[in-house]
Formats: sequence, structure tokens, C-alpha cells
Amino acid sequence: MAASDRGADKASREEALLRASLTAIAPGTALRDGLERVLRANTGGLIVLGFDKTVESLCTGGFVLDVEFSATRLRELCKLDGAVVLDKDITKIVRAGVHLMPDSTIPTDETGTRHRTAERVNRQTGFPVVAVSHSMRLIAMYVNGTRRVLEDSTTVLSRANQALATLERYKLRLDEVAGTLSALEIEDLVTVRDVTAVAQRLEMVRLIATEIAGYVLELGIDGRLLSLQLDELIAGVEPERELVARDYFPERAAKKGRTVTEVLADLEALTHAELLDLQTVAKALGYSGSPESLDSAVSPRGYRLLAKIPRLPNTVIERLVEHFGGLQKLLAASIDDLQTVEGVGETRARSVREGLSRLAESSILERYV
Repeated sequence: MAASDRGADKASREEALLRASLTAIAPGTALRDGLERVLRANTGGLIVLGFDKTVESLCTGGFVLDVEFSATRLRELCKLDGAVVLDKDITKIVRAGVHLMPDSTIPTDETGTRHRTAERVNRQTGFPVVAVSHSMRLIAMYVNGTRRVLEDSTTVLSRANQALATLERYKLRLDEVAGTLSALEIEDLVTVRDVTAVAQRLEMVRLIATEIAGYVLELGIDGRLLSLQLDELIAGVEPERELVARDYFPERAAKKGRTVTEVLADLEALTHAELLDLQTVAKALGYSGSPESLDSAVSPRGYRLLAKIPRLPNTVIERLVEHFGGLQKLLAASIDDLQTVEGVGETRARSVREGLSRLAESSILERYV
């Protein structure tokens, strides 16, 4: 396995662990209820969210319990002034009142004994560790070697609503540039700049949506309405990303072995600052990225507009694009021409012909009226 693949695999595992940890500790869960009880009791606590031979080797003293987990039991056991160890599914309390002795050579920037221990145990075992500080009145989770302070739902929801308002504005702008692109496609006047502007907006919307999805995880049951709003706003964004890439993927890039999947991955890897530069986005799409190339004419293959026709299967879209080779030839095709494609009978050919005609009329009207 190449180093880049190993790095991507590790990042994927860490992201999955973070998401699982945030879900387990979100408002509405028994664990979050227990942690808040510990915080209100002013006792503090150290909780390891997983148990194996490595964790067992770090434990000294305390009690072997192996009892069912509950919020009230967690609160009572944290009064023992020792760590509590849970199984990774957070269904059992495995140990309580234990003294954890991680490797002291593991670097940490924490100063408090409880938090230093929490970070070192997390780094040494790989399991998330939660530290409840009664003096600072906060709950901190250590996962993937980093510290994440858990905030109350009101604070997180306030930030999430701000992000949602931003997403709404960006989505409106995306709809505008996507509509303009459709009209330009009908008239065969598309340039690399037009395609790049749509790809840029799609990635910006995706970035904001990803941030909001993180808030949804943190909010747990308090984020249900936010989740519904997010789903409604980003409906169709992911398919649109793929359709744009497939429509405008340069032939020369395909000949070099580059795929649409790799194009989407390159776009996804762009930072917010890089997305502001159209040349960088164009390069990720497979174009040269020079200032002159942005005004070069390009022609779509037709995937985007064909996907807008109701009840048209993807297999038929593939055959139509492969047969005609481009949107302009599709627009010029008669019903008889369309019927020569495998799987396209008279009824479907008429539906495609009328669908493309309606899309052409509406796109041009929206642009000029």
C-alpha cells in the first residue's frame, strides 16, 4: 500500500472514531446524562471509553465490576476519586476507582493531573477518554490525541444556525450559477470559467454542510430540526458534483488514466482559501489552470440535462451520451434518431425529445427574461 493510501486510510479511521465518539457523548445519550450528573455533583471524573489488554495493563487498584452502565452508576462511581473504565460499546462498567498509570514519556501540554492522564491514556490506548473538571466546570474528551471541549447545546446551536444561514445564501448563489450554466449549455457558449464557477460553489456548499453535520452530531437529539433543514438544503448537491465532473472531464485527462472519482477527490481536498481561486479549481477539474484557459470554450456531454428528465434510467443516459457524444447533437436529434439507441423506444424517445425542449426553453427564458 502506498504511503498516500495509508495516510488516507488512517485519516478515515480517525474521522470514523471521532464521529462515533461524538455520537456516543451527544445530548440525549445515557453517557452524556451521566457526565452532566458528575459535573453538577462537583466531583470530577476520568472515564475511559474502551477496554482491552493495554487498558488493563495501565490499571492499578480499584474494583472489577462488569455491571450494566447507567448514568446514575457513573455519577456514584466517580465519587471514588479514581478512573472509571467502560467497554467500547458503553453498555458495561468494567472497572471503577482505578489508578491509571500511562507512559510518562508521552508528550502532553496539559497541566492538571486528570487531564494529563486522560491525554496520555488516549494516545497510548487509542480509546477516547473523557475528563470532567469540577474546578473549571467543563467536560473534555480526548480522541485521536486531541482535546475537544464539550459545549452546552445552546452554544453549539447558535453557531449551527449561523452556519445554516450562510449555507442558505451560498445555495441560492449556487442555484443562480447552475441555472446560468444550463442556459449556456443550450446555446453552446460554455467556457471553463463557467464550469469552474459552478464547481467552486458546489464545493463551498459541501464544506459548509460538512461543518453543520458536525454540529448535528454534537447536538444529538437537540439537532433533529437542524438535520432536517440541512438535508433539505443540500438535496441534489452531491449528484450535481458528479454530473458536472462527468460532463466536463477533459478527454486528455482521461487518456492519462485520471478518473471522475479522482477529480471529485481533488476538489474535495481543496481548502477554503484554494476554492477562492478559480485557476486552482480549474486545475483540480483537469484543465491547465492558466488564466487564458479559463476563457476556453468547452462543450458538455449532456449528463446534467439528461438527469433532469423524469424517469430516465442512468443506463439509458449512459447509452445516449455514448451514442451522440455531446449535448448539442442530443438537442438536434429527432425522435427517430433517439430510437436508434438501445433501450429507447418511441415513448421514451418522445419523452427525451420533449424533456430536452422544455429544459432549453425554460433555461433561456430564465436567463433573458
